[in-house]
Amino acid sequence: MYLKELLSKAKQAKYDVQKLTKEQKNNVLLKVADAFIKHADIIISENEKDIAYAVEKGMSDGLIDRLRLTLPRIEGMSEGLRQITDLEDPTGRVLEEFKPANGLHVKKVSVPLGLIGVIYESRPNVTADAFGLCFMAGNAVVLKGGSDAIHSNRVIVKIIREVLEKEGHNPDILSFVDSTKRETVMELMKMNEYIDVLIPRGGASLIQSVVNNSTIPVIETGTGNCHIYVDDSADLNEAVKIILNAKTQRIGVCNACESLLIHNSIYESFLPTLEKALKEKNVEIRADEISATILKDCIPATEEDYYKEYLDYIISIKIVNNVDEAITHINKYNTHHSDAILTKNMNNAEKFLNEVDSACVYVNASTRFTDGFEFGFGAEIGISTQKLHARGPMGLKELNTYKYEIIGNGQIRG
Repeated sequence: MYLKELLSKAKQAKYDVQKLTKEQKNNVLLKVADAFIKHADIIISENEKDIAYAVEKGMSDGLIDRLRLTLPRIEGMSEGLRQITDLEDPTGRVLEEFKPANGLHVKKVSVPLGLIGVIYESRPNVTADAFGLCFMAGNAVVLKGGSDAIHSNRVIVKIIREVLEKEGHNPDILSFVDSTKRETVMELMKMNEYIDVLIPRGGASLIQSVVNNSTIPVIETGTGNCHIYVDDSADLNEAVKIILNAKTQRIGVCNACESLLIHNSIYESFLPTLEKALKEKNVEIRADEISATILKDCIPATEEDYYKEYLDYIISIKIVNNVDEAITHINKYNTHHSDAILTKNMNNAEKFLNEVDSACVYVNASTRFTDGFEFGFGAEIGISTQKLHARGPMGLKELNTYKYEIIGNGQIRG
C-alpha cells in the first residue's frame, strides 16, 4: 500500500510537470542549485553517516569514492542544474511535419516519457542529476537509491521537494522510496501501472536484476568494462598518458578503462614504461602469459578478468596480433559501453570505429569522456549500453519520446 499510494501521487504529478513552462522549470532548478550550496553543511553531515557505515562494512575505496560528497562535489551538483537551465527545452519540438495523400496535416512532436523510475546505488549526486534532467524534460521522477546512501539521498530529496512546494508546484514531481528493504525494490519493478520507464544505475548485479525482473520497460545503463587497444603505430608517450587518465583519474566510474590490449610488435618496448607508470599509481596488473614475460610484478589473468568491471586500481592486459584480433576480443568481453584505439593508422582507426559494438568508440582519447557534461548535454541520467530507445550518454532529448498530432478538415477513411 505504501508504494501504491506514493506512485499514485507521482502519476498525477507527471501531468502537472508537463504544464510547466521553460521559465518555471529554470526557476526551480536555479533555486534548488542555490539551496544545495546553502545547505551544504547539512548534506555533508548526512553523507558522513553513510561514509561511516560504508567503512564499517568494508566497502572498497572505489565505491566509497562514488558515495562521498564534498563541497566541490556539491558545487558540481549545483553547477549541473544551472547548466541544464541553459539547454533547450526538449519538449514540444516538431521532429517531422508532412501531408500524406489523404490531406491530413501530420506532425511528429517530442513529448515527455511520463513518470520515470530510477533505481541506483551509492552515488548520491545521481539524486540531483536524475531530478534535474527528468524535470527539465517534463517528467515526474520516483527515485530508489541504495541503502548505502540513504542519509545523503533523504536530505537531497527533502531540499528539492521544499523548493518545489515553496515555488507553488506539486512536490510529488519528485518522489523518493524511503525504504531499504529488498522486497520494496522487487515490488517497485512490477509497478507498470504507474511507472512508464525504469532506469537502473549501478553495478552489473543491480542492472541485471532490474532487466530480468521488471515488468516496466527498462533502459539499461551503466556497467562499463571499457577497453583501450594500443596499435603498433601509436604514439607510446601519448598512450601512457591516456591509459593513466582512463584508469586512474577516477576508478569507481563506469567509463574508467578496465582492460588493455597491446599489439604484439610493441609490447616488449612499451610494457616496462607502462608498468612503471601504473605502479606509481598503485595499479595492480592482471597479465596474460605473453605480457607476464616482460612485466616484473603482475598476477596471471583469468578468463573472468577479461569480463571484469573492477572499479578499483586493477587492470587486465592482453597481447594481440592485429586490430582484427583486438576488435574480436573487445566485442566478446565488453559491455558495449566505451572502447578506444590509440593509433596513427587511420585505416585501423576507421575499422575500429566501424566494427566495435559499443555506445561510444574513441580514437586517440580517453574513455573518461563518455559523460553528459563532456558531450555538452549538461548532467546525464546515465550511459545507455543498449540499442533501444537511447544509446550512450542520456541527456534531455533522450528523456523524451514523441507522439503524432494530426489535423484534418473533415476527412473520413473510405
